[in-house]
Amino acid sequence: MTDESKGMDLEALRENIDRIDQEMLALINDRANYALRVAETKVAASEDTPPVFYRPDREARVLRNLASINPGPMSSANITMIFRQIMSACLALEDPMRVAYLGPEGTFTQEATLQHFGNAVIGQPMVTVDDIFREVASGNAHYGVVPVENSSEGVVSHTLDNFLSSALRICGEAELRVHHHLMVAPGGADSIEKICSHQQTLGQCRHWLDSHYPNVARIPASSNAQAAMMARENEHTAAIAGEMAAEIYGLEVLASNIEDQIDNTTRFIVVGRENVAPSGCDKTSIMVSMENKPGALFKVLEPFHRCEVSLTSIETRPSKAGKWSYVFFIDFEGHVSDLPIQNLLEEVDRGALEIKLLGSYPRALQV
Repeated sequence: MTDESKGMDLEALRENIDRIDQEMLALINDRANYALRVAETKVAASEDTPPVFYRPDREARVLRNLASINPGPMSSANITMIFRQIMSACLALEDPMRVAYLGPEGTFTQEATLQHFGNAVIGQPMVTVDDIFREVASGNAHYGVVPVENSSEGVVSHTLDNFLSSALRICGEAELRVHHHLMVAPGGADSIEKICSHQQTLGQCRHWLDSHYPNVARIPASSNAQAAMMARENEHTAAIAGEMAAEIYGLEVLASNIEDQIDNTTRFIVVGRENVAPSGCDKTSIMVSMENKPGALFKVLEPFHRCEVSLTSIETRPSKAGKWSYVFFIDFEGHVSDLPIQNLLEEVDRGALEIKLLGSYPRALQV
């Protein structure tokens, strides 16, 4: 609180808030006008190629900088959320983005999409991860958001498998703290005969379900939102889903935060068609194919140790090249434009059958 605000009565405090609101309104619209000028400049300079309006690297730099200089009392998380919405609205004036996500409405993937892109994007719910990859590859969506890893249940293998045949790039990532709630249609609390949710969600709530509903059947659904729809249509069916699903489908929450791990977090990746410039705090993902012989994994990992590059994730998936053939999906710190990373990839490539760059992109904001 500023010194001049101390001692003011309630009416004077509110008058100052109204004045500041008006100043903020003028500044936000001033920013929007500059965003339109940026769009005009890009269109004029693009000639025959469509201009790129969304720059994940620049957005990440701006948000990180705002969080780092934030003096409070508002938290950096709230500052980031507010400015992302402003940036999203300004970008929509330039070119509204279409973003495909794993639907239907009310999934955690939709929540991650809104967290990453803001509410001004045009969301396109898809039935499967395959559909999202196809929608982006065809140009019907600018980007897609897909789950790739959960802190308690591990990797979403189907997402990784899509990269075996896809040319899409990873353009960003988002981390979402996931809270699961048990919900039913109004009046259905006393007659639960089955509990529906996505298979991973059932796994994330396994111990709580064993303790509270040990004899109730657990039915896997294609998504948590699909489970919420099933609960809405049958009073004997409960769903485990997020708060957004309860609001959308008019369900009553019986128990909140039933996940077994209190820090339950899901990582999502943003897939697109173009490479992303460095933001200053980046991650790179690659896919490596090796010969099926002893020491293959060591040959992949040893250059990372020697080059002092920090790994953040490594997963193994069956390759489509032949029986008992595998590929490694590796995430590590740094951007492919960095000279040390280029040298590292050259070393890895010399010992591999094939190395495929999946993308370099800004790391998820930690605020």
